[in-house]
Amino acid sequence: MSNEDITLTAGDAEVTVTPGNGGRVGSLKVGGAELLRQGEKFGCFPMTPWCGRIRDGRFLDGATVRQMPLNSPPHAIHGTARDGAWRTARADKREAVITYDLVAPWPHPGRVTQVFTLTEDALTLTMSVETHDSSFPAQIGWHPWFNRTLEGEGVQVGFTPAWQEERGADHLPTGRRVDPLPSPWDDCFGMPEGVDVTLTWPGRLELKVASREEWVVVYDEQEAAVCVEPQTGPPNGLNTHPRLVTPIEPLEASMTWSWRRL
Repeated sequence: MSNEDITLTAGDAEVTVTPGNGGRVGSLKVGGAELLRQGEKFGCFPMTPWCGRIRDGRFLDGATVRQMPLNSPPHAIHGTARDGAWRTARADKREAVITYDLVAPWPHPGRVTQVFTLTEDALTLTMSVETHDSSFPAQIGWHPWFNRTLEGEGVQVGFTPAWQEERGADHLPTGRRVDPLPSPWDDCFGMPEGVDVTLTWPGRLELKVASREEWVVVYDEQEAAVCVEPQTGPPNGLNTHPRLVTPIEPLEASMTWSWRRL
């Protein structure tokens, strides 16, 4: 096993997976066009064992209050797996499997597995968190940075969420659900029938982000990129919508990006 970069190819699609840099997708090229913002912190990184911000970095783990490092003061953000080196379990031309063992500051042992499967017109990412020890709350999500432009007009974001989580001054959901507001966004939306968001680069490409999960964060406040982040719960979800990982029931989620030329 190693953590060297992995290249997947199918038709004119090419994906680079970077196990050594947080288990992220470092590049997605379709017909030679790079769809993901380039840079060590960008691409598309996994969010686990939590997604988005945890209020003050604290969450309730059974009867114990846990404190995570405040890497986005005053909160903790996006989990710990994106900061670690993952290992390649297996890889071929069109599929790769990589793993990461949870370590401190996360208080529980566990293993995260990601599977990347590429076809000529789609990339599917599946992630699972499992434990053979104590149970713990967790979340799964992905944080892609899609380039705003592909040498043309800026990308258009199309989706019809059922609600928007009202965002407080601290950037966390207040617990109230409101009618979806217009862009700009750094907000969490509910899509009970599953995440379904379409990114359109006029005259170039249409890409659909789909997941069975019902939560998606959309972030479009940066000039260079737009983020569409399917996840298993909202920000601060370890406190408000915890999903329990147990020795007999892992937490699993998947996301598919499918594209077509315009």
